[in-house]
Amino acid sequence: MTQRKVMICGDLAWAHEECKQLFDGLAEVVRMDSQTRDDFLAGLKPGGKYADTVGIYRHNTSADRIGVFDKPVVAALSEAGVKWVAHNGAGYDQIDVLECRAKGITVSNTPGAVDDATATTALFLLVSCLRHFSHAERALRAGQWKNPLSAGKTHDLTGRTLGILGLGGIGLRLAHLVRAFPMEIVYHSRRPNPDAPSWCRYVEKLDDFWGACDVLSVHVPLRPETVHLVGEKEIRKMRKGSIIINTARGKVIDEEAMIRALEDGHLSSVGLDVYPDEPNVNPRLLEFPQNALLPHMGTENQDSQRKMEVRALTNVRDFLVQGAGKDVVPEMVSKL
Repeated sequence: MTQRKVMICGDLAWAHEECKQLFDGLAEVVRMDSQTRDDFLAGLKPGGKYADTVGIYRHNTSADRIGVFDKPVVAALSEAGVKWVAHNGAGYDQIDVLECRAKGITVSNTPGAVDDATATTALFLLVSCLRHFSHAERALRAGQWKNPLSAGKTHDLTGRTLGILGLGGIGLRLAHLVRAFPMEIVYHSRRPNPDAPSWCRYVEKLDDFWGACDVLSVHVPLRPETVHLVGEKEIRKMRKGSIIINTARGKVIDEEAMIRALEDGHLSSVGLDVYPDEPNVNPRLLEFPQNALLPHMGTENQDSQRKMEVRALTNVRDFLVQGAGKDVVPEMVSKL
């Protein structure tokens, strides 16, 4: 009998021993070594090097060689007999999940494992924007001391209102972090979060939400309906001098509208870890020294990355052993 295969598609940096332990005697682990999409698709065909693969651990780095998991790739996975794709990451916009659902392939992600790292990234950006700490450090390194800074343009966190767009795991973790100052917390999600503490006030209508916060922190996944969810109209409804923090996905915000609001002073600054066309950064954002800009550092630490790798690998193992893993993405939960 041919042994089932589990494919490591993309980087596995930390959990090599855990991978061996999880699949020892259960499945053969194969590494995706294709340098092109054509080679990858050929390997999935009968007799190919990836034949008999039933589960895949996927990291976004694989897209550099074989592209995203779009309809052609999903079709090839389905024909090869793949039944589970365990994506390493909270955001899974590089996978056509609706096509996977149509082809009988379940997709999981790694919620929870990224909460602390991403929330602390958002906290750093929030503090840096309100206090201009990022600007101050760059000034010091340039030998300018405090000359380019103005205390009149900065604020304490205490008593200011943070609006969280999407109170999932990351947003909720951020809420607990900033409450220590304390900040007031309002949030909008598709529905109230039953785990939200009493001091997190739910705002049902988006029209009421935008104007309620001094700082907006974005924590929604990238889907067709969330592209430019924060656009010109929404930004202009925010208070003059407010701040936007984004650690979710760059395309959730209309970048041009955001820059216009920086130019005319409607926004005082933005703190960004994500951009619409990574790794390219719009040079106009660099014209505002009060902005705090990071190169997608949300989960760039070994502790969180190990947790993410193990969680994604465990989802594949649970599928092999129990017929279903955990962390199934919302779009296909109803199909299981």
